[in-house]
Amino acid sequence: MSLNTLPSTEPTGTRERVLVTGGAHGIGAAIAERCRQDGYIPVVLDREGEQAFHCDLSDPASTAEALERALADGPITRLVNNVGAVFPNAVSDQTLEQFDAAVALNLRSALQCIQALLPGMRQAGFGRIVNMSSRAALGKELRAAYAATKAGLIGLTRVVALEEGTHGVTANAIGPGPIATDLFMRANPAGSPKTRAIIESVPVQRMGTAEDVAHAASYLLDARSGFVTGQTLYVCGGMTAGVAGV
Repeated sequence: MSLNTLPSTEPTGTRERVLVTGGAHGIGAAIAERCRQDGYIPVVLDREGEQAFHCDLSDPASTAEALERALADGPITRLVNNVGAVFPNAVSDQTLEQFDAAVALNLRSALQCIQALLPGMRQAGFGRIVNMSSRAALGKELRAAYAATKAGLIGLTRVVALEEGTHGVTANAIGPGPIATDLFMRANPAGSPKTRAIIESVPVQRMGTAEDVAHAASYLLDARSGFVTGQTLYVCGGMTAGVAGV
């Protein structure tokens, strides 16, 4: 390839599809909606949702069956591994059952979806993979299983970026900070001392929104982002500025 030749971009023709795991609620739903706005067709894998391929993403067999149905209409060259659960507990109290459940849902399902979509991406010479990590990957109390699996997603992202770059496939991670989803706000009511303390710790002095994260995903899914791969983009209002390494 010459210095002045750009690598192949996305396939042309029919509207491109984007597979979004856990896309029925919260950040996943915001990403699916942003995909619609960007002209893609979101394909959602979730336990709920009227238009989702219903499956249990913590179960390999259920996930494989849903992926087979999703791919029946042809390859999907964009993927957002968004599904996840927290399983809050201290290291001393985290049960092996909770840890295994976190690995299955937060990490194993991501690998399974990547493996299912990669053949189509390689054939097309184009792919975009976005893995939803978390600021908790840098360390957070009572998040032993969650932080471990979200850090694992960052490692997986880097390996995919290194291995698949020659096929036109990029892989990046997003690390959200405190995002005001319904689930988060139920645990942290607006105006509570705990919520005020969280906001005061954020340099931009507000909570993030699901749309903030969806905007970051939109950039990384774009065909024009082909020179960005193996990176983690923290959508955290600046909270990682004094924590994460340069």
